[in-house]
Amino acid sequence: MTEPQRKLGMLLCLITIILAVLDMNIVSAATVPIVRDLDPVHGVDRLPWLVSSFALAATALLPLYGKLCDLYGAKRVLLGAVGTFLLGSALCGAAQSMEQLIAFRAVQGVGGGGLMSVTMVVMAQLKDPTGEKGGGGGMGGIVGGAGMAVGPLIGALLADHLDWRWIFYVNLPLGLLVLVGSALVLKLPKSVGRGGLDFAGAALAAAFATGLLLVTEWGGKDYAWTSPQILALAAATLAALGLFVRRQATAAEPLLPLSLFRVPEIRIGFAVQGLVGMGLMGAIMYVMLYLQVARGVAATSASLYLIPMAVGMTGVGLVIDRLAARGWSVRAVLASGATCASVALLLLGLSGPETSLWLVRAELVLLGCGLGQLIGHLIGVVQDAAPKHQLGVATTGVRFFQTLGGALGAALFGTLLARVFADGEPGMPLGAVGRTTGAARVHAVQSFVEAVDVVFFTASGVMALAVLLALRLRPRPVAGAAGDPAGERPVLAA
Repeated sequence: MTEPQRKLGMLLCLITIILAVLDMNIVSAATVPIVRDLDPVHGVDRLPWLVSSFALAATALLPLYGKLCDLYGAKRVLLGAVGTFLLGSALCGAAQSMEQLIAFRAVQGVGGGGLMSVTMVVMAQLKDPTGEKGGGGGMGGIVGGAGMAVGPLIGALLADHLDWRWIFYVNLPLGLLVLVGSALVLKLPKSVGRGGLDFAGAALAAAFATGLLLVTEWGGKDYAWTSPQILALAAATLAALGLFVRRQATAAEPLLPLSLFRVPEIRIGFAVQGLVGMGLMGAIMYVMLYLQVARGVAATSASLYLIPMAVGMTGVGLVIDRLAARGWSVRAVLASGATCASVALLLLGLSGPETSLWLVRAELVLLGCGLGQLIGHLIGVVQDAAPKHQLGVATTGVRFFQTLGGALGAALFGTLLARVFADGEPGMPLGAVGRTTGAARVHAVQSFVEAVDVVFFTASGVMALAVLLALRLRPRPVAGAAGDPAGERPVLAA
């Protein structure tokens, strides 16, 4: 590929990541008009599945996408994922019932699961024409993080000023641009994988991921954590995990080779990315809850508070080059990012019912600065350490562990919030806080804030653990980095 083709390919990849991340979050802002239009009577009861169907399909197929990239080449897999995503988007926009929309969201998720993960493999090969080592995660991670922050806002604007169907139709022109441009521009290395697909491993991975997401989605909400339904589902999920690990240890061509975990950079990278997923869950979801329940900020206005976080993520990405010029290593950047995120979450945990909202915005900027140093650069570390023929499974593994970390974070933080709030307000459902008045409301809000603060403190501790793990990383030098005084790869230019 020529240099102009390579730059155009990178631009197409960034557009693809924007599509992927926006579609995971954009629907949450349009739930009211969707229910009003498709099923005003029972639609609210089905709303959780509108989000879960996309997440379940996307997560279940992540390991399979990585293996497909190694076997058949990232370009073919990317084109297939984008095509499936566009088909799902068109069907979602034309849906005439909640049942249809939920089913079509699952189709969208099948393609969406490959958009970001496969795109990271493509970016790695665009950075290195030989396809030997990875990179390219920095700007992709920053764009993805920013999209995650502004997705609900864009969804609200489309729903308020056009029609909720445009939330899905807006994907079509951008997706067609990516599809045609990628087919014409991308000229990637031929696949270097061998063997066939481990269908049994893929089924077990899908069963485990689906079970874990359902446990975290239903536990403490639809069913009590100690209910027979949740206990049985959790047992089945653990059984699927055990069978999956056994399959990967014995299969001739495993879906997620256990040999990857013997590489320290990959093992630690997966662990840190899982902790980052938990931290993100603790940050975004519970900041929104704090603003809406404790401060009375409307849902659409609350989404605006994520913009400072996006600004922090983007701003830190723009100074990475200068940090690299001053000798900062990847390990230093990752440790600094986890520290910033931990401190920001600690400060959020000190927030009360009367804390200045400008201070909350400042804390979110700091959180964004931390996450901007983490998201994407961990992918580069893992890609550089992965064997050439396992670049795809290593890259999608990072995304897989982030998703699983987010699911575990949802369960952990949801349980903490419910238990601490119940201690302060025995017998009061969390959703009843907004309906209280007078002294009862003051007390209920204070109890809620104390519960949210515990969540933030716990999330801060999770990110502190990520600091310790990041300090243990010893990223391998790559070509051209032998003279690096720290003996590590310089931070990749965004």
